[in-house]
Amino acid sequence: MSDLPSNHGSESDEPAPSDPLGLFDEIVAEETDRDPDLAVIAAGSRTLRTQGDTDQQQPDVPARPTDPEVDKALREVEAELASRWGETKLEPSVSRIAALVDVLGEPQRAYPSIHITGTNGKTSTARMIEALLGAFDLRTGRYTSPHVQSITERISLDGAPISAERFIETYNDIRPYVEMVDGQQEYRLSFFEVLTGMAYAAFADAPVDVAVVEVGMGGSWDATNVIDADVAVVTPIDLDHTDRLGETPGEIAAEKSGIVKQDATVILAQQPVDAAQVLLKKAVEVNATVAREGLEFGVVARQVAVGGQLLTLRGLGGEYEEVFLPLHGAYQAHNAAVALAAVEAFFGVGSAHTQGLDIDNVRKAFASVTTPGRLEVVRRSPTVVLDAAHNPAGARATAEAVSEVFDFSRLIGVVGASGDKNVRGLLEAFEPIFAEVVVTQNSSHRAMDADELAGIAVEIFGEDRVQVEPRLDDALEAAITLAEEEGEYAGGGVLVTGSVITVGEARLLLGRG
Repeated sequence: MSDLPSNHGSESDEPAPSDPLGLFDEIVAEETDRDPDLAVIAAGSRTLRTQGDTDQQQPDVPARPTDPEVDKALREVEAELASRWGETKLEPSVSRIAALVDVLGEPQRAYPSIHITGTNGKTSTARMIEALLGAFDLRTGRYTSPHVQSITERISLDGAPISAERFIETYNDIRPYVEMVDGQQEYRLSFFEVLTGMAYAAFADAPVDVAVVEVGMGGSWDATNVIDADVAVVTPIDLDHTDRLGETPGEIAAEKSGIVKQDATVILAQQPVDAAQVLLKKAVEVNATVAREGLEFGVVARQVAVGGQLLTLRGLGGEYEEVFLPLHGAYQAHNAAVALAAVEAFFGVGSAHTQGLDIDNVRKAFASVTTPGRLEVVRRSPTVVLDAAHNPAGARATAEAVSEVFDFSRLIGVVGASGDKNVRGLLEAFEPIFAEVVVTQNSSHRAMDADELAGIAVEIFGEDRVQVEPRLDDALEAAITLAEEEGEYAGGGVLVTGSVITVGEARLLLGRG
């Protein structure tokens, strides 16, 4: 059977330490009024600590602090942040974050930056850019969202999340200024705005040589958009957050083009025609230089390799051969091409000079890239893969990659999605590769009810291919059991997907992080 711990609880009112899944439920129940991301982080990390499984800890996905005092202080900061508007409640304006960085002394102007927007691939591209810059001995700061398991993942220095101690210190340093701005504005600073201010302050304090900044949503009015980045990166644009950003790729591109500043360099991934037209028009308006995937740079060749893929990339300064990327899928190869062009542009390749980057440094950087929760294998026999695809475009890319990389004879899907997403489109993208699907829900208040999700799934898969398990631990257990029906040496597998929160919780339940 599976490696999942038993979900049979103790007879006492309080779950015993040996019952991590029971403890997980209890903690999530305690945290129902908090920001959904923070509730999951607190619950999952405390659960894992009872298992004492620290040897598998990934350096880019921190566990809870082992020092009780530090852990308590971090929880207090998390609680204060969670009392603010969550990331799904927005007032489209940069007035509050502008006021905050003003009283902080404009920390975001203390270093050059690379700004990243788009619909899918932003975090993976940011991690690749960060690795490339680090390979050339630059001190980096990276700000990404959302986090997979720990809130401290969002702010990284030199390729690693800042420590809990530093996260707490940074918050306490800017807290008086946050309270000052709160008192002056119609609305208090949001959860994301405060985190953005913390990131910019932490980068200035480090200090970093360059910041790699991913937008939270959109571009023009995103809280990150108080920077004037020398390089603006636009990953593929597709339909997501249509209620806030627009109903066509072109409309969404108009909002995202707001990160393109005067005289900047714009790195464009392959885009729908209407989105490309909007982005190119914006570049002309602000006299920005444009490099387009498929024209000025791109993927020349790729082949599947053990543990990833071997690439030949064409950059702004020529070809880079035999580049190993330990990530799966054609879309990650395209992300790599975009990241390479962005770093070349940052160093002036193609404008100030024509010589490309040192190939050994490029190879070293790409070989070191990790992306938790993106086609991440967390278990074998049967293989369990986690992927945070949460919209149709991301699901299509994931389905294609799974078919290319894994020789599954029978793949079981575990899907827990947010109610504000195009769930039908997501399920339709996965239908060709899932033999059966177990629908579930994560602990976020945004999660679609499992029965509602099942109703949509039955219309797409048919009743015989759909199983409903509202609890995620039960869903994982059911999917692993279904995959094991193929036999020990057969090719059964499980793909957990639908939401970053679902993937983060599954990662914790399966003993990672």
